[in-house]
Amino acid sequence: MSKPMWTGRFTKAIDKAVNDYNSSLPFDCRMYRQDIRGSIAHSQMLAKQGIISEKDAEDIKNGLLSIEADIDSGKLTFDSDAEDIHMFIEAELTNRIGDAGKRLHTGRSRNDQVALDQRLYLVDESSDIIMTLDNLIHILRNIALDHTRTYMPGYTHLQRAQPITYAHYLSAYIEMFRRDKERFEQAVKRANISPLGSGALAGTTYPLDRVMVADSLGMDSVALCSLDGVSDRDFAIEFASAASILMMHLSRMSEEIILYSSQEFKFYELDDSYSTGSSMMPQKKNPDVAELTRGKTGRVYGDLISLLVIMKGLPLTYNKDMQEVQESLFDVIDTIKAVLPPFAGMLRTMTIRKDKMEEAALGGFTNATDLADYLVRKGIPFRSTHEISGKLVHYCIENNTSLEKLSLVEFKQFSELIEDDVYDAISLETCVNKRTLIGGPAPETVLKYLNSIE
Repeated sequence: MSKPMWTGRFTKAIDKAVNDYNSSLPFDCRMYRQDIRGSIAHSQMLAKQGIISEKDAEDIKNGLLSIEADIDSGKLTFDSDAEDIHMFIEAELTNRIGDAGKRLHTGRSRNDQVALDQRLYLVDESSDIIMTLDNLIHILRNIALDHTRTYMPGYTHLQRAQPITYAHYLSAYIEMFRRDKERFEQAVKRANISPLGSGALAGTTYPLDRVMVADSLGMDSVALCSLDGVSDRDFAIEFASAASILMMHLSRMSEEIILYSSQEFKFYELDDSYSTGSSMMPQKKNPDVAELTRGKTGRVYGDLISLLVIMKGLPLTYNKDMQEVQESLFDVIDTIKAVLPPFAGMLRTMTIRKDKMEEAALGGFTNATDLADYLVRKGIPFRSTHEISGKLVHYCIENNTSLEKLSLVEFKQFSELIEDDVYDAISLETCVNKRTLIGGPAPETVLKYLNSIE
């Protein structure tokens, strides 16, 4: 078993079971690049401040870069006895360059070091997630541009309500995902703050240049309170919160994909390459990508709750409980990165059944509201027109017909003010095309919205 860096005060070696229990290396080893970046920046600052020599700083930098290269190539493997990635890299550095490696940790604690690594890792991974999410938004936009005149029913309570277009429907999810992207960008901004220099909790007497380190790492600022610098994990919770909201949106869309690709709707035909079959029933085509996405939403929610529960009762400042933050955070990142590419591919490749959508839009009396509005324009108060339209719907149900198929004579049984122009007023095209208010489903309105998306 390798010797921990903190054994000076102890007279006994740590128990093997305790060492294994205490070790975070199996999961925090993924942060080796961030740890090395932070250590190089710290050592360069130490040399600039005259705390260590320029020669030591150069040896430290070269040693750390050689360690990174060897880990990348697989030449160097992680020591299972090491407590964490920070101690592993420092011990390996000391083995390679001698006493200069022992000077690296001057003015630094693992408390501010691990907080830095987590922040850097989150910022790095977020850039990929934001880019993938942006790609999803543009896939939806491109699909929507082809369907500004594809009519479908809009639903409330999963009952046909009013006619819309498929482009208008997709715009709702585009807006959700744009907000998600914005939340991740804001979370990154608050994560991109350097805690390095906070020390264990109370800073240090060394004349560190904290701003220099933050600048060299591309971070926006430094933590303004050393206590908060080492104990804050809001950035992880905020990221997991943004991820949970994203997964909620993905899950809602997944639920509709599952419904709309069923034989009962037939709005979608999923591509074979994004579907699976049954081991028993040869006719089946299962929407597994959508179902897995819906299921993984609960997993991300669980990670968020875990983070909140871990942190809710911790006194200032650092506590070992906070080690548990990493696995939940890493799981959120891994899950989001696993979900987005196949989900986007499923959307990009599925077939949109325009005929089935329009057939559904023509049924269910989705033009009943427009009939009521037509009567309002004839001078009847809305509450009265609502009742007249409702009675006409009931009449149609009783006679197994639809509003647009009624004769003018039948219409006039309910209101003498109804004229031949009623048929144009309640046509599918009119119901959609006249809703030109900002945010409405009219093709020109939706097209203007879609063209505004960068």
